[in-house]
Amino acid sequence: MPKYLYQANYTSTGMQGLLQEGGTSRRRVFEDIAKDQGGALESFYYAFGGADLYMVFDLPDATTAAAISLAITAGGALSISTIQLITPEEIDAAVNKTVTYRPPGG
Repeated sequence: MPKYLYQANYTSTGMQGLLQEGGTSRRRVFEDIAKDQGGALESFYYAFGGADLYMVFDLPDATTAAAISLAITAGGALSISTIQLITPEEIDAAVNKTVTYRPPGG
């Protein structure tokens, strides 16, 4: 199943909600979202630095990943960046594909 990394930053409204509810209750929300969409939440971490929250989901497809991202962002508490992760085996398969490409001016 494809993996997706969600990097999220809380808005001030979202941070107020986090202060009221705590971190573990928010993790349960995302576990439920993943399960409802036929996937699973693999990891969930709060962080200092670039983003407030990092989550890795196993999801059926990119459409599902986009739907989750849209729903979360529309809620107004988080801004989301979604990245599809690629396994080493998928890179091996890509290396073995032949692609013909001509660079500009080449």
